[in-house]
This record gives sequence, structure tokens and C-alpha cells, in this order.
Amino acid sequence: MATVEKPVDVVIVGFGWTGAIMAIELAQAGLNVLALERGEDAATVPNWAYPKVVDEIAQSARNGLLQNLSKTTVTIRHSKNDRAAPYRQIGSFKPGTGVGGAGIHWSGVHSRVMPEELRLRSRVIERYGASFIPDDLSLQDWGVAYDELEPHFDRFEYVCGTSGQAGNIQGRKIEGGNPFEAPRSREFPLPPLTNPPTSVLFAKATRDLGYHPYSLPAANASRSYTNPYGCRLGPCNFCGFCSDYGCINYSKASPQTTILPSLYRMPNFALRTNAHVLKVNTDSSGKRATGVTYVDAQGREVEQPATMVILAAFHLHNVRLMLSSGIGEPYNPDTGDGTVGRNFCYQILNSVNLFFDEKTYINQFMGSGGVGQAIEDFYGDNFDHGPLGFIGGGVIWGRQTGNGPVRGIPLPLGSPTWGSGWKAAVKENFLHTGRIESQTSNMAYRGCYLDLDPTYRDAYGAPLLRMTLNWQDNDMRVSEFFGQKLSEIGRAMGAKSMSGRVLKRRDNWDTRAYQSTHINGGTAMGADPKTSVVNKYLQSWDVPNLFVLGANVFAHGIGYNPTGLVGGLAYWAAANIRSTYLKDPGPMVRL
Repeated sequence: MATVEKPVDVVIVGFGWTGAIMAIELAQAGLNVLALERGEDAATVPNWAYPKVVDEIAQSARNGLLQNLSKTTVTIRHSKNDRAAPYRQIGSFKPGTGVGGAGIHWSGVHSRVMPEELRLRSRVIERYGASFIPDDLSLQDWGVAYDELEPHFDRFEYVCGTSGQAGNIQGRKIEGGNPFEAPRSREFPLPPLTNPPTSVLFAKATRDLGYHPYSLPAANASRSYTNPYGCRLGPCNFCGFCSDYGCINYSKASPQTTILPSLYRMPNFALRTNAHVLKVNTDSSGKRATGVTYVDAQGREVEQPATMVILAAFHLHNVRLMLSSGIGEPYNPDTGDGTVGRNFCYQILNSVNLFFDEKTYINQFMGSGGVGQAIEDFYGDNFDHGPLGFIGGGVIWGRQTGNGPVRGIPLPLGSPTWGSGWKAAVKENFLHTGRIESQTSNMAYRGCYLDLDPTYRDAYGAPLLRMTLNWQDNDMRVSEFFGQKLSEIGRAMGAKSMSGRVLKRRDNWDTRAYQSTHINGGTAMGADPKTSVVNKYLQSWDVPNLFVLGANVFAHGIGYNPTGLVGGLAYWAAANIRSTYLKDPGPMVRL
């Protein structure tokens, strides 16, 4: 029999970026807030103190900051006619765990979203006509406008101490910034990071080709900074340990560096770690959440009553909890009915290694997670899709994130793979190797979705989440187009040879090699409960005191890194809960 705890005003499931944002914002509103995190506690000291933090074997090879797949994982298949198999080793994506979640090991690239992406279906029809949309696409608008979200994007950037240069302030174009960005209310809180060698070469080459390079917004501090919560960041020292790692230097924005020091001082906030939530509990009507049930570190089942429930775990767990709890109608790919699990999508990352002569030093051992130069000439409405025959686009960048021997040293094609020949090739190339990448959208398709696996269960006896996903023709057209651009840019940068990975038509999704952790959709937001799980305020259509956060609310997979949009949406939801919901609890969108 479950132990029943004392009721709280708000219970938050998961304690990464979105959980921390909602916790501090609702605690500031005077609510008693409890966060449940299934992983361990973590802090800069002692978890990422030197030299522990620079252990490539522990973090990159053994995935020290990632979910333990022996306890709970997902199953994966390419189509509904295939039998799914468990994801037993970290490969294509890297789900985080513990306090801070994926906000610990992310790189720091901090983008927003293009206004037209939030109304993508309407915009495609306006510009190209309804017949341009392939029959298998589940293309829909998001139900919220960029102008509504802009103050909350701004808020998140100032919490993170994001480094960058504005290209458009209140409609006024700014030289040196991103000429394609939507209007922002003010400048970034910090100036851009210093460009490393790869980014310098990329900027010159793309400018010479007629493109429009700009400094990537990065949640890696270029200067000392104190954020609105009073948390302090130190300047990034380009140590090269960002992606896969916690930050030793208090320079990379994470819940630990930007929110938790202030939140932990609040007497109306509490945190329980090693608390694996099994389901959201509802009353007899199924229309009101009464709390959650979780398993604690001792294996005991615990019921936590709450007036409001917020799902803020990693994308996949949020969707799984909706399905396991019986909230909303599961998506049926045969009929198109149902919404939970619908619009599941991903992101496509193509990567090209560039090998320069001995006079061109790249020094790839140095870097910062978000530093780089990028172009958006082939994103959104910035180019004509008509002659190309696809929907979508993305960003191309020359970043330098840092690399070391355990993380993998790229070499030119034909190099020896072992022994003295390999060592000689490493010695010749390591200091002279860079990388450019394209990161492109992945549309939502009728045959790509999430549901509960009928065969496999986790260590807690619950069905695993089943992913049905494969690359589709539209997105492979996008990928091939961007592959051509990567080759063009690499040659213009002066590389003597290139190697890497560019996905092409007829390629299947290979879960063994890392692709991206930017998983999207499954509980899409929108204006129509027939095609979305949550409304524009991220409130469940079916259970109005349940709010669902994260990239799982995306209606399709965007080309940008999702964290900036995820954080902006969390601040948007929190602001509307405080201003509207708490005064009149109930549906915030009435149809």
C-alpha cells in the first residue's frame, strides 16, 4: 500500500531546466512547491570539480551524466510493421538524468524560433499553396505567436547570461548580428564569445560566398555576469569540456549556475531525489489531477497529493507519463485519431570534418559549447523552397566545441586505423582539423509516433515507451541540399580534404551513431484539441490543473537547438499561470 504524503500546492516531475524555472517562478508566487527528480543530486562542487570534470572516459565514453538504460529505456522501430527493440546503449540521443537534467551536459547554443515556424502550415499554404504539403505530413500551427513569446525568450536569455550580438532590436537592423532574426526587445546580456579558428575561417568563407554569417548566441558567459536571480557566472575559459560535461568554471548556464542557488533559499520549496514517478493520479472523473505516484530510493510506492501537477521531465518521460496515466487519447496512426504520441519528430545533423595544411592551426582541443559562426540563409522564409520541392531548412555553422583522444579523433579518408600509421596520422592532423555542420528540421509525419510497448517493461514493471520513427523523403531532400552547401563552404574555407556524414535518400535512422538529443513532439501544443495535447499555455486540454513542458510540446522538429524555445515556453507558461490560472483555476482556453 502506498504511503501518502502531506499535500502540496504544486508537484513538479523532473528537475532540469523547465522544472527549475517553474519551481522558482511559482515559489515566488507564494505556492508550496515540491520537485521530484528520479536521479541523484548534483552540484558544481563536488560533482564537476577539477580533475573529475575532465574525465573523458567517465563522461563521454561511459556516459556519466546520462540516464541508466538498465533501469528504464525506450524501444525503437522504423515503422509500425516492425518489431521494436530496446535502446540498450547510448547512441543516437543522450537523455540526461539527475538534478539539472540535460541542462548539465548541453553545449549552450541558445536560439529562439522563427515567427513563421510557429504558424508553419498557414505560412506554407500562403506562399506555396496547400498542394505543396506532402500527404504524409502532419503539418500544423502551434497556436501561439512569436510576439507573445518574445518577452519570455528575453527573460530566459538574461537568466542564462547569453552571449551574442543582436541583429534586430525592435525592428531596427543591427550591423554584425543575424540579419534574419525576428525582432528582439533589447541586446543580449553579454557580447559574443571570441571566435576560435574554425569560426574565423567559416565567417570569411561564407561571407565571400554571399551568405550572412553571425555569432551564435551561446549560454557560455563571455564576461562575468550576475543574473536577475542574483546568481553569478564567470567568463568561459575555452577549456573544451562542454558537451557531455558539467561546467567547472560556473560559465555555462545550467539550473545549477543560474537558478538553484536562489531557489534553494526559499522556505516554500522542497526537492526529493531518487523519486521515479510512475503516473499522474486523477479523480473519478479523470478530469482533475490529484497528484502523482512515485517509487522512492528504497523501492517504496509513495503517493504525493497536489493541487497542480507539472510534467517537466525529459521529453520521452513526459510523453510516457501521459500515456501511462491515461490522460488524453493515444494517437492511432491507422485512423489519425488521438493526440498523445502524435507529431513525434527529431532533428537531422550532418557533420563534415575539414583537414587543413600544416600552416593552418585549428587547435581543436580548445573550444566552448556554444561558440561559433552560423548562417541562416537556408532557414524558414529566407529562401525559396518551391524549386527545391521540400518543406523545412536549418542552420549551418562552424563551431569549435573542444575535442580529445577519447571522444574520437577524426582523420582523412584512407588513414590507417591502428598502430604506428594511425599515430602518425593523428600527429599530422590533430592540430589542423576543424568541423562544420548543418542542423535541419524534421517534420511530423503520420507514420512517426510514440506509444506504449506491448512487450517490454522497465525495472518498475511499467511498459516502455515505443518510438516509431524513420527518415522520410522530404527531410532527406533537405539533408542532401544542405550536404551540398557544406561541401561548398568546406572548399571555400581552404580544406585540403573532407570527410564526415551527410544523410541521403534511402538512408534509415541508425540509432547506433550519435545524431542529436533534440527529440521533439508527442504532446504537441496547438489551438485545436483534436490535433494537440496542450493549449497555447501548455495546459492539458483534458486535465486543466496539469501542465506539460519540454520539447515534447513542439508541433514539429525545428532546425534550431531547442533549449531556448523550451526555456522561453516555460517562462511563458509560468507567467500565465501566475497572472491568470491562479486567479481562476480552470481551462485557460475555452472553446
